[in-house]
Amino acid sequence: MKKLFLHIALFFSLVCFSQNEQLAQYYYDKGDFEKAKISFEELLKATPQNYQYFNRIVDCYQQLQDFSASEKLIKERLDKYKQGSLLVELGYNYQLQKNEASAKKQYDEAIERIKKNPNEVYGIANSFERKVLLEYALKSYQTALTLDPKFPFNYQIALLYGQLGNTEMMISTFLDEAYANPQNSIQIQNQLSRFMAEEGDENFNETLRKALITRAQKNQDVFWNEYLSWYYVQQKEFGKAFIQEKAVYKRNPESLSSIINLAQLAIEEDDTEAAKEILGFVLENTKDLELLIQANSYLMEMKIDKAQEKDFATINTELTALLTEYGITPISLSLQLIQAHFVAFNLSKPEEGKAIIKKALELQLNVYEEAQAKMELADIFLFEEKFNQALIYYSQIEEDLKNDAVAHEASLKAAKTSYFQGDFVWASKQFKELKSASTQLIANDALEYFLLISDNTVADSTQTALKQFAKGDYLLYQNRNQEATAQFQAILKSFKGQEIEAVTLLRLGKVYEKQGEYNLALSQYQNIIDQHSDGIYIDEALFFSAEIYNDKLKDAEKAKPLYEKIIFNHQDSIYFVDARKEYRQLRGDKNL
Repeated sequence: MKKLFLHIALFFSLVCFSQNEQLAQYYYDKGDFEKAKISFEELLKATPQNYQYFNRIVDCYQQLQDFSASEKLIKERLDKYKQGSLLVELGYNYQLQKNEASAKKQYDEAIERIKKNPNEVYGIANSFERKVLLEYALKSYQTALTLDPKFPFNYQIALLYGQLGNTEMMISTFLDEAYANPQNSIQIQNQLSRFMAEEGDENFNETLRKALITRAQKNQDVFWNEYLSWYYVQQKEFGKAFIQEKAVYKRNPESLSSIINLAQLAIEEDDTEAAKEILGFVLENTKDLELLIQANSYLMEMKIDKAQEKDFATINTELTALLTEYGITPISLSLQLIQAHFVAFNLSKPEEGKAIIKKALELQLNVYEEAQAKMELADIFLFEEKFNQALIYYSQIEEDLKNDAVAHEASLKAAKTSYFQGDFVWASKQFKELKSASTQLIANDALEYFLLISDNTVADSTQTALKQFAKGDYLLYQNRNQEATAQFQAILKSFKGQEIEAVTLLRLGKVYEKQGEYNLALSQYQNIIDQHSDGIYIDEALFFSAEIYNDKLKDAEKAKPLYEKIIFNHQDSIYFVDARKEYRQLRGDKNL
């Protein structure tokens, strides 16, 4: 019984202590420093070693400008615990009183502590960093490294160089660290990417490029070719990245996986010329069946994406020839599904497409391969307006691969099926859930449709315009682009000035753009810019217009002001980073 009462007493004391801590933090966050000080003092009495409570009390005194009290508290703790980091606290207390000479004396004494005991660097450097005394923090790490080069401080030193604006030393230190400890490369690349994306030093990208080239020339290790490849991928210069990947492959011809990945990135960024060159290299340098099929699959998808109706017969013949060469096996599934989709959506022969997939489903497929086949079968049922059959297969995929990215894709397609049918309540509920999907593309797509339904339901409770718009989207899904164009044009006439107008202009612009009718596309986007400048589609209209002028019409002078408007007026846009990069390039900045 005594033990039971002891446990109960301990439990309640812990609960009370936790509540007191929360109360103290509440006062602190609220800015009621007098009450916070008293609460933290009580907590510190119970746990004198707690450094966080001590810091909070010091900060409360300083916020209340009772510097003599904070000085007394720091000195008492310094006498008791002898921690070098407390010298930084004491110096900062003087600095707050504009007593720079006394502050410097304490900071210098903290550095001297490191010289006597290098292990004190951790607490001292951390204190300097928390007080944003970056020069002293850097000096702390450098002092410790001078005494013991084995200290793992290069990463932190590089970050401090960057914060201090010395990007050249930051790059040099990061690259030295990456080479010495390759396991840290991804973390370092993430930091470098951040500096490449942000304003930073105007010469940052060029400085990084030169540093990498210099190292690659001095040291023939493939590590630097791989790093240069990574750099060029960040710049979306896939041809230059391919040169580096070829250099890596020549010295290590065991795997083409990184080259295949590079081709995939080039495809995603619509650099078809680079992708074709890379995939051609793969086909010439491998006899691996899976790689051959993967490369040919990418090439056929690119060919189909750019094809006109007159090319369809030739493409189908090529697909048949490839499947004859490689056989109908689980390994060639990607080619089988490409052909099934092509004959259904491009040749308008859905029965033939379904027959190809049903034959594939008879093979010994794993759960992911089976999901891929079922997804394509569902897509064809949807193409045929057999909505219920499509939903059955999408549901099977969701059930078989719960919480997987493939399941989320099936969920998105099921939501779109409901949307195409005009069941906006159910579709909206599904889109809302998918807004937090782990795959960014799915999350963005879901958000777009959720906002489309929400905005146009509020504006029109009968959803008349939305139903017409969903019909246009469904025609696009079926590759009936001319009919879709006519549908969207009819919406613009019938619902002029209403909520649906802006998104209809956007859809119509994308249809014209895909058909290569760039001036017509620009006209739609300009209508959004002129008439819906306060709407949610303005940043897209600006960016798509800029891209047409920049990439298709090669008119940089018209592209620049459009990119500029995104940079200055739409910082929260998903196109902000790309717009800034393109704008700098057109302006002729050195940090390309």
